[in-house]
Amino acid sequence: MKGIIFSIMGGIFITLQGVFNSRMSEDLGVWRTNALIHLIGFTLSIVVYSFIRDGRVSGLKEVPPFYLIGGLFGGLIVFGEMSAINELGVAFAVSVLLIAQLLCAFIIDSKGLFGAVKERVKKRHWIGIGIMILGVFIFKM
Repeated sequence: MKGIIFSIMGGIFITLQGVFNSRMSEDLGVWRTNALIHLIGFTLSIVVYSFIRDGRVSGLKEVPPFYLIGGLFGGLIVFGEMSAINELGVAFAVSVLLIAQLLCAFIIDSKGLFGAVKERVKKRHWIGIGIMILGVFIFKM
């Protein structure tokens, strides 16, 4: 149940973040906004970490270097979401983003990439993805 609650919270916050960032980028520009929101996020992370202290610094040696590029994705995610919202509007942009995210997650699970447990692809998975894509087309009509 906690996972579902966190997923709902994440979905709400991602949408709100996209809207706020998109509006801010109208005054500051996309990359200045991107830098500023990541600086604010970094600051919050340091403050929270100073109280929670989860994990261990020595664990950084155990992280495969390839996974460190995850931080780069943050800048690209924010850029893509801001640009999409500016071009398409909030609901349509988020709909397309969710389908892209689901397809990427589906590929990762079905191939067992990046240490994910490999999931068997079933016909119902393809049907579900097809219905979502059809839903976005209907939504945009």
